[in-house]
Amino acid sequence: MTQAKSQTFAINIPFTLILTVTHEQFIELALANRDLQLERTATGELIVMPPTGSDTGNRNLDIEGQIWLWNRQTKLGKTFNSSTGFHLPNGSDRSPDAAWIRQDRWDDLSLEQQETFAPICPDFVVELRSKNDSIEKLRAKMREYIDNGARLGWLIDRKNKQVEIYRQNQDVEVLNNPVSLSGEDVLPGFVLDLTEVWN
Repeated sequence: MTQAKSQTFAINIPFTLILTVTHEQFIELALANRDLQLERTATGELIVMPPTGSDTGNRNLDIEGQIWLWNRQTKLGKTFNSSTGFHLPNGSDRSPDAAWIRQDRWDDLSLEQQETFAPICPDFVVELRSKNDSIEKLRAKMREYIDNGARLGWLIDRKNKQVEIYRQNQDVEVLNNPVSLSGEDVLPGFVLDLTEVWN
């Protein structure tokens, strides 16, 4: 008995077409298309994002690296890069540009949960706006993170040199051209240097 070989074909999906998938189907798609950046809304809408431009990728790595180094020294939790997906409590599957989860919350997950799209909302998230990102869509994502349990979120808008700070039960704070950001009581002692992000 011969096994059927699957063929891979590239398809273009018009922006006007909305594809909906279940969480399980999303996981299958993500595993079969590891080179794609995929997200899924709470209503099941599949979002296919183009790869990040080289310049944005470089700035994002700088942010991730600073968070990673702080966490490596403090050992307070787990850090995650932009290729990590989380299954949020509202049912969506999201991939922030950088994220951090407190160690005790991460340890509460089973090994199986940790190995897939972990069913948890990070305590801290960062979204870095790239050249073609819609600011309104990014703001909606930030609100979604906060609504699902994130305690602190930074939307960094390089185009306008602004940072929007999202916190639980508070209005969004907007900073113009800040040189650094404080991790406050969520990431104690952490200060993000924005020098390379703005340059």
